[in-house]
Amino acid sequence: MRTRALYLLLIAMMLPASLLGMTRTRTRVTRTRTAHLRYSRSRAARQRIRLVRLRALILASPVHGTRESLLHQNEMINEEQLERIQNDDELEQLILAESLVRIPETRDLEVASNLPEERRYCRPWTRDFLVDFAQERWEKFQRQTVVTSAVRTAEFQHKLLRRNSNAAAEAGELASPHLSGGTIDIGKRGMSRKEIKWARDYLLALQNQGYLDVEEEFRQSVFHISVYRRYDTLGADEPAVASTSAPIAIPAVQQVLPTQPVVPPQPPTADPPKQ
Repeated sequence: MRTRALYLLLIAMMLPASLLGMTRTRTRVTRTRTAHLRYSRSRAARQRIRLVRLRALILASPVHGTRESLLHQNEMINEEQLERIQNDDELEQLILAESLVRIPETRDLEVASNLPEERRYCRPWTRDFLVDFAQERWEKFQRQTVVTSAVRTAEFQHKLLRRNSNAAAEAGELASPHLSGGTIDIGKRGMSRKEIKWARDYLLALQNQGYLDVEEEFRQSVFHISVYRRYDTLGADEPAVASTSAPIAIPAVQQVLPTQPVVPPQPPTADPPKQ
């Protein structure tokens, strides 16, 4: 009897502790779920804020990318009868024929270290633009211009599209202009507000004159620039000096090509409004 009584007493003493442990466990689970829900909501709110800010930055740029601009770049490739390079064999043939030239690396201009050797090439008139742009920027800011992307093949673009949903297609009317070799990307990383303002004005003026198309990108932080053959009409001995011009709504429709090279005054250097 004594043993049975002790056994029942032991069970009675353990029962409340067991119930208390279950209550504490449930309380911890509830707190964890509540904290996770608050974090999820906070994270979603932060993402919405980032998207709103990104959209504001894009709309504030007079040279942000549009579908019409990409269509026009492909139309110009067709008009100039440029090849859309499909593979490395075609790329090598164009390099040997000097239809593509190596991007020079100088005090003013460099190529990103992660860009493969075989993709450090572009069309001759694109190289001329790069030299002019880099020289103007160096003289104004003593900062080197970095080329982050140049010629690509359709094979490479297909692989890029698989891991980057924002990349352009490898074929069609909205294909990547990089396939022609006339397009390059200039990195914005490290640029001050004054430099970005100057670059926007410089590139927009040349776009309005019909020498190139430019798209300012924000996810990759580059200026995407397609340069056209007519850039050679500016002359090889005199760098292009772009003037500020009023932004145009659709660059592909409202571009104007001057009959003679235009050498306007230097753009203003005042600080732009804070983005």
